[in-house]
Amino acid sequence: MDKLSAITGVVLAGGRATRMGGQNKGLMLLNGKALWRHVAECLAAQVAHVAVSANRDLDAYRACGYPVITDTLPDFPGPLAGMLSAMQSLHSEWYLFCPCDTPHIPADLAQRLWSAKDVRSAVWVNDGERDHPAIALIHQSVKAPLSNYLARGERRVMVFLREVNGCAVKFANKDDFANVNTLDELERWQEK
Repeated sequence: MDKLSAITGVVLAGGRATRMGGQNKGLMLLNGKALWRHVAECLAAQVAHVAVSANRDLDAYRACGYPVITDTLPDFPGPLAGMLSAMQSLHSEWYLFCPCDTPHIPADLAQRLWSAKDVRSAVWVNDGERDHPAIALIHQSVKAPLSNYLARGERRVMVFLREVNGCAVKFANKDDFANVNTLDELERWQEK
């Protein structure tokens, strides 16, 4: 069996995008293509299924044919809420989560995280300088602990991943995980 067929890729596009002036970050264009589509297309080349976690402008996301999952928790409680909603809605053994604002993820992201997971239920990216806990491969067995964690009012992704005995996987090129958080950053990445 192809190992990557056990993974569903999920583009996390459900935030408020406050640093993008409230504009829907995932729909902002980078070199003529929406940010989220850069991520979705890269994931689609690596895993069997792709979905999008989004909370507004749903028709724009649905237009590309991927399943679109909305948060089951109110008030945009963060990436973990999107992760939980995806895990509750999509049947998969593993989920590869990636924010919509990381359009340069590597073509071997899924394979490298898969190979490094060993017996862990969660692994995330470290670019050599910092952790990127929202770029994570997570096993479906953490669904109940994640639900309980969010029910306690917790929201910190890294704390949760450590609670479920996750670990970081080192990647060498930090530009692969650069976030496009502001309009200035988006402009800098155009045609780069």
